[in-house]
Amino acid sequence: MKKVFFLLTATAVMLCGCGKQATSESAESCPELDQLVADCHQLHPNAFGYPVNQRSALHEFYKWYVSTGMDTINMNNVGDPWAESSYLLSTHPFEVEVMEYFGPMYGFDKDNLWGIITNSGTDGNNHGIYFGTNVLQMQTGQLPIVYVSDEAHYSNARLCDLQNLDLRLIKTDTMGRMLPEDLEKQLDPKRPCLIVYAMGSTFRGAIDDMDALNAVLDKYPEMAVYRHVDAALFGGYLPFTQYKDMVNCKKMRFQSISVSGHKFFGIDSPTGLFITTREIYNNQSSYDIPYLNADMKMISCSRDAVQALKFWWLIKHIGTEKWSEQATAMLECTQYMKAEMDKIGWPCWCNEYSNTIFFRRPSQAIINKYSLACGHNDLFGGDLAHVVVMQHVDHAAIDRFVADLKAEME
Repeated sequence: MKKVFFLLTATAVMLCGCGKQATSESAESCPELDQLVADCHQLHPNAFGYPVNQRSALHEFYKWYVSTGMDTINMNNVGDPWAESSYLLSTHPFEVEVMEYFGPMYGFDKDNLWGIITNSGTDGNNHGIYFGTNVLQMQTGQLPIVYVSDEAHYSNARLCDLQNLDLRLIKTDTMGRMLPEDLEKQLDPKRPCLIVYAMGSTFRGAIDDMDALNAVLDKYPEMAVYRHVDAALFGGYLPFTQYKDMVNCKKMRFQSISVSGHKFFGIDSPTGLFITTREIYNNQSSYDIPYLNADMKMISCSRDAVQALKFWWLIKHIGTEKWSEQATAMLECTQYMKAEMDKIGWPCWCNEYSNTIFFRRPSQAIINKYSLACGHNDLFGGDLAHVVVMQHVDHAAIDRFVADLKAEME
């Protein structure tokens, strides 16, 4: 590890009072912030409706960060982390280590690997669509048509509008998976195909059947194809389960993947991973920036240098074994919750491999108490809500939730 971050190996003298209540003086001077703290502490134990791990493991990181004075240094991961840059106040070496840890989990070889820590899952999807478009246009001289399911995250359609790309929304089955027969119906084999697979649709937690969809694409061997996987939530936990082959690029034949860091991994602000091959990266438009001593092929210019340290910290302090335990527990708790809701007769549904349960919408009081995300689907009786079973949604929390549902039925 090089540059200024030899500090990481030093013993930190803990100077901050992290986690302690504010003094009366600070409370009087910042009543708005004190109210925010009170509200967040009240809401976060029952935050069931959105895919956020509320058991963040960054407390000791922040103690180190403040005690060493790193909070006074403005860092920026501008440029390609894999290249030598003239801007030294970055965490590029840590970023590369993070990529080398996660890349093989998604089937990418270390000797043909490129990736960055993104500003969000949408940023990762933006890179996947942009990189795929450039590769296909270079191969064929044509812009691709983008195919994505009508249940996938809305960022994919928004990004196609941003990049001025033709988009075809593919219909989904009852549980929210892209229909192979509708893909074949809408497919134009005369144009390159850029397909975005949903590894966990937004509301119903559906995973597109990549094998079945790839079989449709294989019927047109002359058609150039680029596959990107939007794996924001599921791409976090599936590599740590027996289902890890579902996010393996060699087995599923995708060229890039986007994964969120603020969901399964519990980083406390939006961030993520974008991972692809060195070959794909090398076939992007070149932007030689002399003052950075770098070729800037990615979209992002400035990127958050602290997020790379957080990812690196979690790898060292949580790591594969504990993440595997958490992923297994999440899926077990999902099945437990589904069974408990079935016992009281509350209509609910769950996709295979998913930690998302969607169900008949309860009262507004329960929606507010548990911060539930809501939707509507006539196939399931109309108004719905869902719970995303993250690390903090354990058996005790599930029992409280089901008890509230049962009380509403009485």
